Amino acid sequence: MSIPARQIRARYSADTITVYQAYPPEIALPAVAAGRFVAPFKRERMTWIKPSFLWMMYRCGWATKPGQERVLAIDITREGFEWALARACLSHYDRGLHGDRATWSRQLRASPVRVQWDPERTLHLNALPHRSLQVGLSGEAVARYVDDWLVSITDVTSTVHRVRDLVRADDVPAATAHLPVERSYPLPTEIAAHLDANR
Repeated sequence: MSIPARQIRARYSADTITVYQAYPPEIALPAVAAGRFVAPFKRERMTWIKPSFLWMMYRCGWATKPGQERVLAIDITREGFEWALARACLSHYDRGLHGDRATWSRQLRASPVRVQWDPERTLHLNALPHRSLQVGLSGEAVARYVDDWLVSITDVTSTVHRVRDLVRADDVPAATAHLPVERSYPLPTEIAAHLDANR
């Protein structure tokens, strides 16, 4: 079955969705210990959350890139996730959605959330023809993420290393068995249209 060009795929339950972030140990370890983001995490910076495990692996290089040595699986409320998407602005101009560049530029400046669709990745981190969503939170959205939406934080770096080693050993079936099960996320119609997503 073909996968739509733009579709959110994620691990989710009736109430929560799992997103991924990678941080240096000095941010990740206190967050895991506290069960929430604490200093030196900076609320003032834009923070990007990713529902796709493999896109996170591409971004952090299997937890080897400087400043991205720890990968966190963060469960947040679906209500919060959809709040963010409903208030998001695409990070690139789209004539069909925005009308003109000035309108898009105003929306981008005013929105506390931006989203972009990037190529999904294989286990070998090669680009696939369909896209995966990244969500950038700033201002009010970061505060809500940290204070209201967050349900749990889990350090999954050991799983990341295990999958990476299995891929390097060319044991794709075993590596695949360790991946989180990600399903198409049921976006409300209005949000899907707002994000130019395929439902």
